[in-house]
Amino acid sequence: MSKIKTYIDADVLIAAFRGEEAICRKAMEIIDDPERQFIVSDYLKLEVIPKPTFHRFKEEMEFMETFFNSAWLNVDATPSITTKAITLACQYNLGVLDALHAGTVAESETDVFITLERPTSPLCQVQEIRIESLRI
Repeated sequence: MSKIKTYIDADVLIAAFRGEEAICRKAMEIIDDPERQFIVSDYLKLEVIPKPTFHRFKEEMEFMETFFNSAWLNVDATPSITTKAITLACQYNLGVLDALHAGTVAESETDVFITLERPTSPLCQVQEIRIESLRI
């Protein structure tokens, strides 16, 4: 049986490290799920690496680096992802990074994109990809 190819939003990674207990637990259940293979991107790294690095939050930096180093696939930034992101942003009123994440998911082998965005958010309205929100 093949594993679920999963892309997680930056908010899930951040919550796994420093979120309130209930949401941290949900995020860690996803991250620790042995039935998942994680897909990451340069955009995801850009969203979660700079702040803890700048502020020298060593434990958070190590957590993020461990996650990225264990990823099944790293998707590099490409013109086709940018083009897809612009199309999705225009169609769904997405913010820049949400559009880049959605574009990455649409242009890669991802089965599901997991986020903490509310189900009513523009990101969760994107029909071209499968999105699951951990927020109830």
